[in-house]
Amino acid sequence: MSMNSWITDGDNVDITNERRKATFSTDALSEFIYGGKDKVRRRREIAKYVDEHQELHDPVPVPFLSREERIENASRAVVALKKHMDRCVEKGNEEEEMLMTMLVCNLDGKPTNLQYAMFIPTLETQADEEQKRWWLQRAKNLEILGTYAQTELGHGTMLRRLETTATFDKASDCFVLHSPTVTSSKWWPGNLGKCSNYCIVVAQLYIDGKCYGPHTFMVQLRDEKTHLPLPGITVGDIGPKFGINSVDNGFLRFDHVKIPRRHMMMAHARVERDGSFVKPIHSKLSYGAMVFVRSQMTTHQAIFLAMAATITTRYSAIRRQGLIDPKGDEVQVLDYQTQQHRLFPQIARSFAFLFTGQYVKKLYSQVTDDIAAGNAELLPELHALTSGLKAVVTHQTGLGIEQCRMACGGHGYSEASGIPLLYTQAIGGCTYEGENMVMLLQTARFLMRAAGKVRAGKGAKIGRQSQVDYLFEKGPEKCRIDHRILTESASSTEAVIETFEHVARRLTLSAYDRLQLAKASGQPEHNAWNQCAVDLTKASRAHTRLFIAKSFVETVKEITDFGVATVMNDLMNLYLLYELSEMSGHLLEDGFVSGQQMSYIQNAVYKLLAKIRPNAVSIVDSFVFDDRQLKSVLGRRDGHVYENMLEWAKHSSLNKTQVISAYDKYLGPMMKETKAKL
Repeated sequence: MSMNSWITDGDNVDITNERRKATFSTDALSEFIYGGKDKVRRRREIAKYVDEHQELHDPVPVPFLSREERIENASRAVVALKKHMDRCVEKGNEEEEMLMTMLVCNLDGKPTNLQYAMFIPTLETQADEEQKRWWLQRAKNLEILGTYAQTELGHGTMLRRLETTATFDKASDCFVLHSPTVTSSKWWPGNLGKCSNYCIVVAQLYIDGKCYGPHTFMVQLRDEKTHLPLPGITVGDIGPKFGINSVDNGFLRFDHVKIPRRHMMMAHARVERDGSFVKPIHSKLSYGAMVFVRSQMTTHQAIFLAMAATITTRYSAIRRQGLIDPKGDEVQVLDYQTQQHRLFPQIARSFAFLFTGQYVKKLYSQVTDDIAAGNAELLPELHALTSGLKAVVTHQTGLGIEQCRMACGGHGYSEASGIPLLYTQAIGGCTYEGENMVMLLQTARFLMRAAGKVRAGKGAKIGRQSQVDYLFEKGPEKCRIDHRILTESASSTEAVIETFEHVARRLTLSAYDRLQLAKASGQPEHNAWNQCAVDLTKASRAHTRLFIAKSFVETVKEITDFGVATVMNDLMNLYLLYELSEMSGHLLEDGFVSGQQMSYIQNAVYKLLAKIRPNAVSIVDSFVFDDRQLKSVLGRRDGHVYENMLEWAKHSSLNKTQVISAYDKYLGPMMKETKAKL
C-alpha cells in the first residue's frame, strides 16, 4: 500500500509514479501541518462540499473577465459563500471559514477583504464595549460592509504625518473630519471605492488647536438604503492595479464631515465631553489592528508560497524536456539539479514560514490577553517581531513565487498556471501594511535599544524570555560546522543556529557601534540614523532570519511520526543551510566561517536536494490543496495538464469568432492597401 493517499486511477502516469515513491505518510504530515486528523478530514469534507455545489463555482476562469465582471463575480461569490457557509462550517471556526473562502473566492479579491482583515479586527481591539454593541455584530452579520482608511496620497507608513484631520467641536459634541490638501486624500484602501458603506478612518486628532496624533474614527460613507455617498464625502475607485483587480481599492475625501464624539474608537484613548483627552496606557496600543494583520501575514504568505511550490513541483514531475544521458529518453524536469535547487528551498521556506506564523499567532493572542489585563509589556517586542517578519517573509515569498514561475518555463507565464495571480497577490505584501524598508527600520529600533544594554554591560533582562537574549551571549569565536554536518543532527543543528546567532549578533552590534560613532562625530541622531540605515536593515533581516530558523527547529522537534520526522528534518536542514549559503558574505567577512566550511555547507545542500527528490511531489501533496484552491492547470492533482491547457484556452472571448473586429477595422484594410500598392 502506498504511503501517499492522493493516488487515483486514471491520473497521469508520471505523477502517479512520483507518489508511489513516498517514504512517509502524506496523511501524517498533513495532520502535523494542520493540527490533527479531524482537521485534515474537515478540509477534505469542505472541499467536497464546494465541489458538489455549482453555485459556489466560477462560471468562467477569472483571468478571462473584465474588471467590472471580476468585481461582479466576486460579489456573487461572497453572497453564495454566505448562504452556504453555515451549512458547511461551524460558526466561529476561523480556520474552516478561511479554507471555504479560499475555495469559493479567488485570490484576486472580494468585497469583504477588508471587512475581515481590518474592519472587524479593529472593532474587536479598539472599540469599547458600547461601541462593539453598536457595530461589531452588524459587521459580522454583513449588515454593513466596512474598510479601513489609513494610507493617503502623500503618506502611508509614516502615521504621524497623515494629513486628514478630526477636529473636536465642543459645541456640537462632534468631530469634524476634513481633507485639507490633495495629498490628504485617502488612497488605496481595499473595498473603499464602491462596495463599503462604513469606514474606520485614521486621522489626526485636534482639540483646541492641539494635535494629539493619529486616532481611529468610525465614519458612515454611504446611505444604507441607496448606497449613495453621504454629504461632504467624495469616494471612488482608483483604477486598475498590478493585481487584485476584483477589489475596488478607493480614494476618499472629506469636506468638513461631522461625526458624533463617540464614533472615535475609545477602547484605549478617549475624548471626554468637555474635550479633555485621556491617553492610552501604551502609545502603541492604537497600532493593534496593524500588528494583527502583520501577525497573520506570515501564515498567508507561507500558503501563497506553498501553493506556487505545489504547482511547480507537480508540473515538473509531468513535464519532460531535454536529456541528461545523451542516449536516454527525455527526462522529467524535476530530475535536473538546477530545477531542484530553484524549487526545493521554496518548499522548505513554505514550512519555515508556516511554522513561524503559527508561533506568532500564539504570541499575538498572549499579548492581546495581556493588554486586556492592563499589561502592554510584550507589545514593543511583538511590534518589532511582526514588522521584521512582514518585511523578510513577503520579500522572500515574492522572490520564491517568481522562481516557481520561471521554473515552469513558458507555461508559467500563462495565467493558466495560476502563478501570476499568486505572485500579484503575494507581492503586494511588500508594500501594504508598511513598506518593507520602513518595517526593517522599526525592528532595528528595538534591536538598537537591546544593543545599547549589551554595550552598557547591563546584561539580559531577568525573567521573561526575549527574542534578543542571544545578543547578550558571547557565542563561540569560530563556527563549529564540519564535514559531519548531516550526520550528527543535534550537535550540527546547534552549530548551525549558533552561526545564525553570530551573524545577527555581529550585524546588530556593529550597526549600533556605527550609529554611536556617527552621533559622537556631531551628527544629529536623525542624520546618524539615516547614514546607518542600510546596516540597520541588514541587522533586522539577520535577526528575523534567526527567529524563523529557531521556529522551524523547535517545531520539527515536536514530530513523533518517524517517516514525517525524517523528511521534515531534511527540509529543515535544507532551509537552514540554504539560508546560510545566502549569507555567505556576512559569514566570511569576519572569518567566523572558513572557505572550507562554506564548501561543507554547499555540498550538504546538494546532498539534501537529491535526498528530497523522491518525496517532492508527496511533500507538496501534504499541503492538501484542492484544485479549486490552486486554480492552476499546471498544478492539477491528476497531472493531466496538456489536454486541459487546450480546454482552458477555449474560454477566451477572442475565440468566439474566427474573424475579430480588429481585422475588419484595421489589419485587413492595411494588408489590402499594401497589396494594392505593389
